[in-house]
Amino acid sequence: MHTISTFVRSLVIAAFAMVSLPVLASQNTLLVVGDSISAAYGVPSETAWVELLRERLSGQGLDWQVVNASISGETTDGGLRRLPGLLEKNDPDIVVIELGGNDGLRGFPPNVIESNLAGMIELAQDSGAVPLLVGMQIPPNYGQRYTRMFADLFPTLSDRYGVPLVPFFLDGIYDQDGLMQGDGIHPTEEAQPLLLDNIWPRLEPLVVD
Repeated sequence: MHTISTFVRSLVIAAFAMVSLPVLASQNTLLVVGDSISAAYGVPSETAWVELLRERLSGQGLDWQVVNASISGETTDGGLRRLPGLLEKNDPDIVVIELGGNDGLRGFPPNVIESNLAGMIELAQDSGAVPLLVGMQIPPNYGQRYTRMFADLFPTLSDRYGVPLVPFFLDGIYDQDGLMQGDGIHPTEEAQPLLLDNIWPRLEPLVVD
């Protein structure tokens, strides 16, 4: 009888302990889907803007996991095809979409680029994540009409879907000495903090919410 009583008492204590355990909140996840600018092309990975973002979030006591799924040479078509698997694997709260530059440099039709980016935004929203769209511009030698249509598609999508927009990722960088690599396309190591500063005003309200 004593043995049974002891056994029952142990079960009660164990059950109470399980109920009393604190529920640990899962870590927030930020997914970056970009091209070579976010894949740290030509710069040490530890100094790239995505790594600087990790450091800033940690330094401010913000518990975010940053997953960088950027690939050099990536296009909006490739990003759209990869995104469903990335969403399923990482279940992100925020998706930074930094794509379109390679499409523009290759002269892809703006309506195709816009459709691909729209598909990525919709996929992210349907998954419950908040998309952040990063705008890009291309050199004027592509012709005034094309460069204008390309630049306009980012604010158009931002307005249509109500998503935050970084107007131009290379603002204050592309035309400054020492901030672009020799190819004139990729930012230097010195430019990486400026890239983060360009995206941070739109990103900060999302990560501290």
